[in-house]
Amino acid sequence: MTAAADPTRDPVVRIDALTAEYRTRRGVVRALDEVSLDVRPGELLAIVGESGSGKSTLSQAIGRLLPRACRLVSGTVRVLERDVAALDDAGIRRLRREQLGFIPQDPIASLDPTMRIGRQLHLAIAPLGRPTDRATLVSLLESVRIADPERALGLFPHEVSGGMAQRIAIAMAMAREPRILVADEPTGSLDAQVREEILDLIVRLTRESGASLIWVSHDLGAVRRWCERVCVMHRGRIVEEGPVSEVLTDPSHPYTRTLLAALPSAPAPAADGPDEGTETT
Repeated sequence: MTAAADPTRDPVVRIDALTAEYRTRRGVVRALDEVSLDVRPGELLAIVGESGSGKSTLSQAIGRLLPRACRLVSGTVRVLERDVAALDDAGIRRLRREQLGFIPQDPIASLDPTMRIGRQLHLAIAPLGRPTDRATLVSLLESVRIADPERALGLFPHEVSGGMAQRIAIAMAMAREPRILVADEPTGSLDAQVREEILDLIVRLTRESGASLIWVSHDLGAVRRWCERVCVMHRGRIVEEGPVSEVLTDPSHPYTRTLLAALPSAPAPAADGPDEGTETT
């Protein structure tokens, strides 16, 4: 079943006046400056901006995954009505395990290089009390369109391509049946064709599950094709926010207009996205 964002329901993520700073050798750098944002159930939301705009810091704050050098100065992050800063260690681990899914920027680096793919899938879903038999693991890999899942289970991370590694990471994330999926530049290291296939896969699985997607990106062309709402970040602030059809067609902020001016003029693919591919290596 395909789900759509429901504006009448309470947000699954509510960020209120969040301010965060990094300690650097040159002093304190403000990464987030009183950022407020709601994410609705079933919403496909993009957070865009140049490197250093604060978009990755914002996505990390949702799962309380900020690096040690980053400090939350003020504000709150509530996920499914829970204040993530107030949760104890067991509580935040439970929230990540049961309600949040994360798709990494570098999928190969996120996998254990000493462990076969099948074992890593088993360890990812075993704590959830769900079946971990071989047929279940094969089905997981089939759901992300890996062509030879039986073979893939026996491979080590260094034996798979970047595209297959990202499909495996998506399978691990979606196996948890998360309410919220956070994808931080999930296709940055992939070539154009594989990038579109991966984005199509992420969006399709998110819609089928009814989860909310928070996608961090600098690619406005892809955001235009895949997302419903967009937040534009600049120097730690959200400078523009709204439906993709409005913000990326008739932007009101000069920074958004600058980003759009840098887009290539080549025609975009059809709105439904490309045909789905399968990954074989």
